[in-house]
Parts: sequence; C-alpha cells; structure tokens
Amino acid sequence: MASWNVHPGEEPPISGTSGSGTIFFSNCTGRCIFCQNYPISQLGTGTLVSETRLAEMMLELQERGCHNINMVTPTHYVPSIAAALLIAAGNGLSIPIVYNTSGFERVEIVRLLSGIVDIYLPDAKYADDAVAFSVSGFNNYVTANRAALREMYAQVGLLRLEGELAIRGLIIRHLILPGGLAGTREVMRFISGELSPDVHVSIMDQYFPAHTAFSHELLSRRITEEEYQEALEAFDESGLSNGWIQDHFSE
Repeated sequence: MASWNVHPGEEPPISGTSGSGTIFFSNCTGRCIFCQNYPISQLGTGTLVSETRLAEMMLELQERGCHNINMVTPTHYVPSIAAALLIAAGNGLSIPIVYNTSGFERVEIVRLLSGIVDIYLPDAKYADDAVAFSVSGFNNYVTANRAALREMYAQVGLLRLEGELAIRGLIIRHLILPGGLAGTREVMRFISGELSPDVHVSIMDQYFPAHTAFSHELLSRRITEEEYQEALEAFDESGLSNGWIQDHFSE
C-alpha cells in the first residue's frame, strides 16, 4: 500500500464536496517512461498490509465522510481487494467502489468484477500498440484496452448521478501527450462510435516530463497550445459532449 487518504482532486462527481477515499496500491501494470508517480508505480514504494487492514482502511475512509472507495492501480491485487471488500461489506461498507486503472486489463478479470465495482475509471491511453509498447511497456495495449472498455461499459453503462455524485457508470480518462503520441483523435472516435457518444470523458492536460521522459525526443516537453486545441477539436468532432477538460497549462 503506497498511501490512503481523502482526495479532493478527482473528477467533480467522484470527489464531490467531501472527497474520494483514495487507496494507492504499489506497483503498476505499466512502465511509462513519463510516470509522475514512478517511485510508487515502478520502485514499489509502500507498506505491506493484510486484507483485514485494507478492509479497515475502507471503513475508516467511509467514516471520514468520503463519497466512495477509489482504488488506484488495483489490477495486480484484485484477489486481495475482493477479499477485503467482502470483509468491509460485512462490517457496513456501503459507498460506491471505484476501479481506477490504466485500462490495461484482461477482459476475463473485468468480467469477474461485475457486481463488485460500481464506477469504472479507466484510462484510454493510446491508439497505437507500437507507441504503447515503446513508451509504456504495454504489450498489445489497444486490443486489451478496448476489450476491457467494452466490458466495463456493458456492466455499468453511462454515468449515473445521485445529486452531484457518481453512484454508477463509466468515466474514461485520456491524457494528451506531446507529438500526438496518445492518438487522441482515434481514441475519441472509438469511445463515441463503439461505446456511446454519451460516455463521460475526462481530457487531461497535466502532462509534464518526469522519470526518464527527458531523454525522449517528444516527451521531453509539455504539450503546446496547438496540440491542446487539436485534442479539444477531436473531442467535439467525434460527437462526444459529456465530461471534463482541464484548463491548459501555459509556461
């Protein structure tokens, strides 16, 4: 376990007014050369905890007023998470469960999460397998990601709100990368055309060079204003209309 706390900085219906109960798991299925959390994702920084203690953390976050339990990079700990959720549910856990992932999932495992996860919060990072492997170490990312997104959508459908808070559904995140490496236009077309134009998408403009990205020809800089505008155009042209767009960072 890398950390667990109340997090106010997620998408509005996830953080709400009282925050998301965020649990960061150590390690990751990816090896992104630009990872901003690489001590956690690639160096394994964290503390060993039992499934019982994990359940206690969930209950404590609920007691602190969190709107949901938000599990970040949970993929490689799914059996233990399921065991902890069983313990926590038996002791009164009742808030929604958020599965916050890179989107590199085995669809067989996602199917097993049906009825467990309320809100899926996956990335759709790339539209090109060669790029995904080159800068993130993902093998056949696009195929795996799209199969997982289809299954997630089939399970929970479009985002459902109770007041201003998410209670069920799918939110897809997409990080704009320099040089068009993320394939934003194609990703938006896939979401709109093969899932639904009503899916909520979070377009993220928070990229900055980190870890070993400074040695990469394109990833050694932030995105430009032109690249940002192209991403917004791709969102609009695909027919998507729901979601969030971060304000563009200007140096």
